[in-house]
Amino acid sequence: MSQETEKLPTSQVGGFKPEGGLSLETAGAQMQIGSGSQVSQADKEEEMKFIDRAINAAVVFAAGSFVVTKMLTIDHDYWHGWTLYEIVRYAPVHNWTAYEEALKTNPVLAKMVISGAVYSLGDWIAQCYEGKQLFEFNRIRMFRSGLVGFSLHGSLSHYYYQLCEALFPFQGWWVVPAKVAFDQTIWAAVWNSIYFTVLGLLRFESPANIFGELKATFWPLLTAGWKLWPFAHLITYGVVPVEQRLLWVDCVELIWVTILSTYSNEKSEARSLEALPEGKSDSVSKSSSDVSKR
Repeated sequence: MSQETEKLPTSQVGGFKPEGGLSLETAGAQMQIGSGSQVSQADKEEEMKFIDRAINAAVVFAAGSFVVTKMLTIDHDYWHGWTLYEIVRYAPVHNWTAYEEALKTNPVLAKMVISGAVYSLGDWIAQCYEGKQLFEFNRIRMFRSGLVGFSLHGSLSHYYYQLCEALFPFQGWWVVPAKVAFDQTIWAAVWNSIYFTVLGLLRFESPANIFGELKATFWPLLTAGWKLWPFAHLITYGVVPVEQRLLWVDCVELIWVTILSTYSNEKSEARSLEALPEGKSDSVSKSSSDVSKR
């Protein structure tokens, strides 16, 4: 009986012998296929990350090269006979002159371009501050922030500073503190609300989520701004001319946009985790803790 059993052939379906015993050879082959597919998936993910980093690096270097080239070639029509020293020496002065001319001919567009660049750069800094590598930033997120800066902040700030001068046309020591107080209450509240609302809409979030984000961050963000902006705005309203104010403010906003972007995206990611089922959220939290331990 035992000899007959030993001669029974192994079933080709599922790797089982007729009496129900698992064929070790077939099981081993299946395990190799499974591990091979996992390795292949990991390779694909690593390849996608590499491509993503390459695209980000290309975007950064293309934008940087464009800006540097435009600034250095501002006098290219007059370069005949110039030395390299003369080109570098006069480039800053003539770029500033070109900027002032742009403020006269098309002030709104000039300020929109500056704000768009600053908000894009600020979001990139925010992502690096959050722990991402230099070229592993989220392009869509950076584009959203830059779009808000370009389409809204530059134009609205242009008209706001004109309105502020019209509201406080007086001369006296108290005018600058009054403008700073108005800026850090009315205008700051309005702009922070616009920023968070538009970013939420660009992320296709529901009105309830956007309102919840505003409610949760409105007061902390407003008071956080009081640690930075009152001191900066003493220069804004006390020293800098009206047409040049946005450039000065945008330089300071490289710090502030980092705070704004970090606040907004932390709240968005927190809501995404809350929306996941319990099991998935646990796995996400575990994986994030593993990454932090590394």
